[in-house]
Amino acid sequence: MKIDVIGDIHGCIDELHALFEKLGYQKENNIFVHREGRIPAFVGDLTDRGPDSLAVIRLVYQMVVEHKRAKYVPGNHCNKLYRFFLGNKVQQKHGLETTVQEYETLSTREQKIISKQFRTLYEQAPLYLEIPEVSAVIAHAGIREDYIGRTDKKVQTFVLYGDITGESHSDGRPIRRDWAKHYHGDRWIVYGHTPVMEPRIKNKTINIDTGCVFGNKLTAFQLPEEKIVAVPSEQPLVEEKFSYFDND
Repeated sequence: MKIDVIGDIHGCIDELHALFEKLGYQKENNIFVHREGRIPAFVGDLTDRGPDSLAVIRLVYQMVVEHKRAKYVPGNHCNKLYRFFLGNKVQQKHGLETTVQEYETLSTREQKIISKQFRTLYEQAPLYLEIPEVSAVIAHAGIREDYIGRTDKKVQTFVLYGDITGESHSDGRPIRRDWAKHYHGDRWIVYGHTPVMEPRIKNKTINIDTGCVFGNKLTAFQLPEEKIVAVPSEQPLVEEKFSYFDND
């Protein structure tokens, strides 16, 4: 098995199409297929903030659920949108409001279809993916080595939100511990969630959320080749959204 793990898309459908093309995928029956049988794996946060979140949902649903030609794990934005589609009371901020605005322009029939598609995609998804064929684990915000194999509440919080401390920066972003520094496993942990200007490799972990929706680029990590492929973002650059880590 050969896989292409794709970072946080956040509604940037044009960049996703461009990345697929750069990776050698071709469009067939409204989905992207690789002639050598490579499998895309989406690391979560498909929607919010970007220009066309619903188009991303439709494409990923078709590839993962209908055609079974891709894999997907949910992110924290996916979790919040899922709760919105269930009818739960969620705060429409941090990007959810953009997806809801798109949704509210649809007819009632179209709303029912997209809601059902996303709920099905989310409900069928594992919390994180273990892919022994390429010795990798794909988890939206990462996963500690001793959490692999567990799906309890503590692990769910970590996988969706990262190693949060419960405290916040002055701009409201949660303060997170740098868990990757302490990872010593022999499997790749491929994750996103925290925007970085360049993919961050620490031990055998790689953060591929290169902030496409904030104007940088959309990145894929190819396994088993351990190759990084990226396309530039078409969105305006918002530099303050990016995190910087030391490299010790």
